[in-house]
Amino acid sequence: QVQLVESGGGAVHPGGSLRLSCAASGLPFSSFAMGWFRQAPGKERELVAAVSRSGVTTYYADSVKGRFTISRDNAKNSVFLLMNGLKLEDTAVYYCAAAPRQGALVYTVRLDDYDYWGQGTQVTVSS
Repeated sequence: QVQLVESGGGAVHPGGSLRLSCAASGLPFSSFAMGWFRQAPGKERELVAAVSRSGVTTYYADSVKGRFTISRDNAKNSVFLLMNGLKLEDTAVYYCAAAPRQGALVYTVRLDDYDYWGQGTQVTVSS
């Protein structure tokens, strides 16, 4: 049984930082590209960042580029999202997701490519 469990969400003031973690089990983690998505109330789920199987190649949405950093530790079956300079508009439920990929340097930005999803963790940025 595949499980993705997010942690690290919380409430912060604008300019603050959080580090999200996602622990994976029940799947060959290094065979999957990983992504962090978010969904704010009344909005569609959007890709925030993605990382290839090897961790070498990454993608960031323009809205978070320069502020967020995605990384992974294949030895610990985990993926992380370091969020600095948080803004009010970053408030959302954050989900990690796993997408099977053939190439070690390949990530995907397509939501439909992600087969497995976590339950989400709430991030609230407020003054």
